[in-house]
Formats: sequence, C-alpha cells, structure tokens
Amino acid sequence: MINMAKGNNTMVTQFILLGLTDKPELQLPLFVIFLMIYLITLIGNLGMVTLIRITPQLHTPMYFFLCNLSVVDLCYSSVFSPRMLIGFLVENKAIPYSACFAQHFSFLAFVTTEVFLLAVMAYDRYMAICVPLLYTMSMSKRVCIQLVAGSYLGGVLNSLTQTCCLLQLPFCGPNVINHYFCDTNPLLKLTCSDGHINEILLVTFNGAISMSVLLIIILSYMHILFCILRIRSAEGRHKAFSTCASHLMTVTLFYVPAGLSHMQPGSKYSLEMEKVTAIFYTIIVPMLNPLIYSLRNKEVKEALRKATANYIFVS
Repeated sequence: MINMAKGNNTMVTQFILLGLTDKPELQLPLFVIFLMIYLITLIGNLGMVTLIRITPQLHTPMYFFLCNLSVVDLCYSSVFSPRMLIGFLVENKAIPYSACFAQHFSFLAFVTTEVFLLAVMAYDRYMAICVPLLYTMSMSKRVCIQLVAGSYLGGVLNSLTQTCCLLQLPFCGPNVINHYFCDTNPLLKLTCSDGHINEILLVTFNGAISMSVLLIIILSYMHILFCILRIRSAEGRHKAFSTCASHLMTVTLFYVPAGLSHMQPGSKYSLEMEKVTAIFYTIIVPMLNPLIYSLRNKEVKEALRKATANYIFVS
C-alpha cells in the first residue's frame, strides 16, 4: 500500500518481506526447521537463565554475564523469528512501516548489546585468570551491574542513532525488502534519495564498535594466554583453558558472520549473501550459546543434574 504525499511523490506505508526463499515447495520444510530452532532457542536460554537464578553456586560474575547473554539472545531472536515463521505459511508478507522500523531498532539494540557483553565477558576472564587476587574486589556486584547496564545503554544509543538517521530518508517505492527482517542494508536499497551518508554512518558506527570490541577481546586473551603459559601444572592450564573455550567459540560464531553483514556498505554488498550470514548470528548462535556453555561447563552440568534430581525427587 502506498499513500499520496505532497507533490508527485508517494510515501510507503508498508514493506514486503520476501523472506529466505520464494519457492513454494520449501516453505513448509523451512517452517518446520526454523520452528524447531526457535523452540530450542527459547528452551535453552530460558533454561540457562532459570538455572543460574536458582543455583547459588552460579551466583558469580561469569554466570551473571552469561545470564544476561541468554536474555539478549532470547530477546533479539524473538524480534524477527515469529514473523519469519508466519511468513512461511501466509502469502501476505507485508509489514507496516512503523513495525518495520520498530523491528530494526529492537534488533540493532540487542545485537549491539551482545557485542558489548562479549567484550565484558572477555574482560571478566582476564581478571579471573590474570589478576585472581583482585578479582573479587574488581568484579564486585556493583561493577558487574554497571558493565551490563553500560552494554545495554550502548546498544540502545547505537540503535537509536542509526534508526533515527534511517527514518530521515524518504521511502517512496519500491517497498519490497529482499530479506526476512528489516535490516539496515536492505532498507537503504529502497530509499529514493542518496543513502550514501547512511552507508558511511553504518560503516563508521558498526566498524568502530566491532573493532573496539575485537581489540578488547584480543588484548584480554593475549594476556590470558601469557598467564596460562606460566602455570606450571597441566591440570591448572587445562582448567584455565576450559573456562575460556566456550566464550571464544561464541565470539567466533557470532563475530565473523555479524562482521561480514554489517561492516560493509550496502552498495557493495550482496543481499543474498547477507541473508546467509545473518542466519548464523540471528538464528544459529542464539540456539547454540546455551548448548555451548552447558555441554562444556562442569559447573553448569552439575547444577543441571542437581536441579533435575531435585525436581524428580519432589515430584
């Protein structure tokens, strides 16, 4: 639907999300696959949050950050997954203009928050391994809350800046988005004015945030590696490595596709390739994070075993 505006221009009042594919024979199989992934994401992240909250042994800075990571994964995967699933089943794939930009704002806020949380978690591992004597004091409850609050604030500010700049652009047709959610690059393709400034803004903001976070993570793990190499016992080195392996795996799975998707100008980026990379950090990573941290973490597995045993005993 397009309404008439002043002059000869028109204003788009809704967009059409093409989704992952337009092949009818793939709609139902994809619906089943992504429904299962979304259900696993919900169960895994809600389970992780609940387990951390009810287990006193997990009331530490590392698990406090992990709890917030699960909350963010749960929220940002829920920003677009329900609408994507509905899109597999219905022919009308329209999304209102306001809903599209609300989705854009919410997704960008949560995904940026996750980037900051990954840096905070790397810093936490650095303090725990390299400065253990000061860890309790340096990573107090107040400091942890401030770091998490700062991550959320940074996510909201980045999203607000980019969304407001995007809202300043006129959208007067076409209104078909070659994506399964309202991401920045596909929207820039539809503006009827020069979106070059917004492309520069996209690269600048996302590039600065991504490179800053990557630098913090690299420096943290360089110090961690030096500290681990100085540990004399093989058991001590193995324990130190195991506490970092899950986080490094999460960083790699999230950072590589997200960086490919958001650090390049829309005019030089393939939207088809962007959909492929977006699947990893928007759908796959939120599902894998609780599995990575539960399957590779003895404390989480022990807490889960006790919680399950207590539930069975009480029942």
